[in-house]
Amino acid sequence: MTGPLPEDQVEEVYRRLSQAMPGRTRGAKGPKGQPDAFRSCISCMLSAQSLDRNTAAAANALFALAKTPQDMLALDESEIAEAIKPCGLYNRKARNIRAFCTALLADRGGVVPDTRQGLMALPGIGRKCADIVLSFTFGKDVIAVDTHVHRVCNRIGLTDAKTADKTAAQLEQRSPRWTLRDGHFWLIQFGKRICTARAPKCETCPVSDMCLSYRAGQKG
Repeated sequence: MTGPLPEDQVEEVYRRLSQAMPGRTRGAKGPKGQPDAFRSCISCMLSAQSLDRNTAAAANALFALAKTPQDMLALDESEIAEAIKPCGLYNRKARNIRAFCTALLADRGGVVPDTRQGLMALPGIGRKCADIVLSFTFGKDVIAVDTHVHRVCNRIGLTDAKTADKTAAQLEQRSPRWTLRDGHFWLIQFGKRICTARAPKCETCPVSDMCLSYRAGQKG
């Protein structure tokens, strides 16, 4: 298997996925579904190494106690940790949440920045979280890279990166402009429905003839 795919094939992969997968206008929802940028950031922080349903349970329990950075800092770290236990790593995440809220108030007046650089300057916010908030809260044209997107992009050959952050950087360079608005939706739905982590449905995949991983398996 060699990669990544040449640029003309990258565009064809996106074209096929845009036809086969739902986009924003066809009912697919963002992965965090929070009503404001602050809660979207917190939910992203909770999602690290956590199943979606556990992240949602932790977020619901936490936001029942506090919905603003000021309210969050009124809670003890132990109270935050207890609320977010369903998502795992709760002690570390509780510390990160308090550090994030402290910096947000001290450095930004409580206003979540709408740039990647500004978001990543805050404690607990990495590239993935920053891009998710930019895309789903601020409506920026950016492909956020989560576990599903990282997996499928490197299987197909859209990228050939070892980490999610490097995948995101390659996608930013290699993806046509027209794909940036809905690209995350197409890729994440593709990863959940067809290109699953175990037993991918290659026989019904709309891009299997182009997929470097599939073609390598066929040759073997």
